[in-house]
Amino acid sequence: MTQLPPFESSGKASEDTLGQLYNLITGDEDARVCRDIPPESCHDQPRNFFAYLGANTLNKVADELSSAKLVLPWMLGALGAPAAFTGFLVPIRESGVLLPQMAVAAYVRRMPQRKPVWLLGALLSALALVGMAAAAMWLDGATAGAAVIGLLVVYSLARGLCSVSAKDVLGKTVSKSRRGRLMGWSAAAGGVLTLALGLWLTGVSFDDAGREIFAVMLFGAAMLWLIALVLFGSILEQPGSTEGGGNALQVARENLRLLRDDQPFRQFVFGRTSMLAVALAPPFYVLLAQQSAAGDLAGLGMLVIASGLAAAISSPIWGVLGDRSSRTVMALGAAGAGVLGIVVSLAAYSDASWLKHGWVHALIFMLLIIMHSGVRLGRKVYLVDMANEQNRAAYVAVSNSVIGVMMLLGGLVGLLGDWLGVVAVIALLSVWSMLAAVGALRLREVSADGGT
Repeated sequence: MTQLPPFESSGKASEDTLGQLYNLITGDEDARVCRDIPPESCHDQPRNFFAYLGANTLNKVADELSSAKLVLPWMLGALGAPAAFTGFLVPIRESGVLLPQMAVAAYVRRMPQRKPVWLLGALLSALALVGMAAAAMWLDGATAGAAVIGLLVVYSLARGLCSVSAKDVLGKTVSKSRRGRLMGWSAAAGGVLTLALGLWLTGVSFDDAGREIFAVMLFGAAMLWLIALVLFGSILEQPGSTEGGGNALQVARENLRLLRDDQPFRQFVFGRTSMLAVALAPPFYVLLAQQSAAGDLAGLGMLVIASGLAAAISSPIWGVLGDRSSRTVMALGAAGAGVLGIVVSLAAYSDASWLKHGWVHALIFMLLIIMHSGVRLGRKVYLVDMANEQNRAAYVAVSNSVIGVMMLLGGLVGLLGDWLGVVAVIALLSVWSMLAAVGALRLREVSADGGT
């Protein structure tokens, strides 16, 4: 480790204040220790810490303003777009980040500085969101749906550029002992701002604001990306190693034999694929809530608040359970989502009066997100636990490749929304989730405490 000199005034009040604030946030004890980053970056660590913190927080809020699970489904419903487009929102948002990220990883690692890649991704993200804002203002029906889907592809690809480069920049500019606090502060700030967004939406009337409210939200998200671009651009990144940039897609192709030869891994990939039912469900719950709320934006605001609360309260609980048995966490999450969907479907088909209240849909959505969080955490922990140092990279590459493709195919479920209706899609995904829960329990136990 390299010992940093105290962050005392160097004649510039701003640097002195920044150093004092950095010491306050990171703690006085060991505040001047610089670990695992180039010695040249040690003096710039306070500046880099806050630049990364600001940029990361702003893009988290921008993601919420343009959420493919919440805001975009509600917007497409308000614009009269067919449900088929809604069904592709989450698959494109997720796969668009995953698959290109693996393809460009090798090229990014050959660059001595990765910050320019993030800046390019941020600029493309902002441009895509401006395009979505224009679509919200002037397009309707299938035309609006097609435009948003096309721009979401660009946005997802751009987010992939940011994702593949952000952690490398963080690892070169902020000490290991400070990264957890940085991400924690970022998550907390993003959560507070997201809750504020939800509260604001509950007081907005769609009759008064009209479609312009979606244009404002998306344009605001674009502006946040541009501010984040400026902040991230102020990070002082030292040139680093350009070795070790193997192409993950090539690695995935070379290791596809794992699906044939490694039965436990093959069962995990099949189980993870079946869990897509839970990931595909949220937009359809949003459409159902929108129908019940007659498009009132207060309903969207309550869903945003519910989503934020679900993320805050679920992770610690699932984390403890995941250490005991990750397959059980996956099963509980999928089963919970399945039971929830069946209850909601039966209530909708029977025209239950309690399903007409906005707060009920907010509670339902919160429960769904809690279950989805369990599935996500469980499958991540399971993969880490079942793999070893020699095969973990291959497992991740193959698994992500398969899931990226299957996620796109899963988007076809949205076609059923126009044919059978939103409730029927929720019912179908619920049955699928129940079957996924059974499949999860048939996986081999890999957690250390699973047998106790």
